[in-house]
Amino acid sequence: MTSRIEILNDGGYRSDGRKQYELRDIVIDLTQKGTADGSATITHGLTEVLVEVFGPREAKVRSQTMHDRALINVEVNIMPFSTGERRKRGRGDKRILELGSTIKSTFEPVVQTSLYPRSEIDVFVHVLQQDGGLLQASINATTLALINAGIPLHDFVCAVTGGVHSTSPLLDLTTLEENDVPHVTVAVLPRTKKVTLVTMETRLHADRFEDIFRLACEAGDVIHKEMKRAVMERAKKLVTAMDMGSRLAPAGAGDGVEKDTMVDDSNDY
Repeated sequence: MTSRIEILNDGGYRSDGRKQYELRDIVIDLTQKGTADGSATITHGLTEVLVEVFGPREAKVRSQTMHDRALINVEVNIMPFSTGERRKRGRGDKRILELGSTIKSTFEPVVQTSLYPRSEIDVFVHVLQQDGGLLQASINATTLALINAGIPLHDFVCAVTGGVHSTSPLLDLTTLEENDVPHVTVAVLPRTKKVTLVTMETRLHADRFEDIFRLACEAGDVIHKEMKRAVMERAKKLVTAMDMGSRLAPAGAGDGVEKDTMVDDSNDY
């Protein structure tokens, strides 16, 4: 049975006009949302995810408190209008629980939870629009929201989805492509070159896995540059605002307060 759409035409272009290894446009917004300690909205093409982070704060359920590290809680909310089918998914939906569990296990080795014993970090993932790459967008947005909240990480976590059409590898799949080709999502730590997640929901031939894995790791470096640039721009804006505030403050109001320092662009992250 042939596909109803042309995944990759003879000219090497995909259904949305991209080349095989071309990523979709990435838009990042680190503007503070509501009362969250940190938030981030990321858009991969037509997939848009908002993540809010609260904490570290005192654990609500004392029985779940860990004396040596913080507890990470992840809750996923998929908006009914995020897809064309208008299906409302409850908190007990299997797909939502699996997505939340995957995000949690991805970040537990990366967040420096040992710095916050007997506390919890709550991550709320809101899926605003879906067009493939939902897991990668959720992971990337969570990374940015945690950084925005000032929670120390060992490294950035950059995720991307890859698949194979016939013998041709593809990166950053849309919904139509995910429904038609076997694919894998890889989350990498660009500075340490470690991998914190590899997950497949479909079968992928072993001979093709190595190519996809290598391409996904290289794409992770590209996404890392975009994420780092957004974080640096946000940090510089905050430092500028703080500097202007100190200048407008009454004389003597800043005595005894350490002077703000500019962010160093040479950071290894």
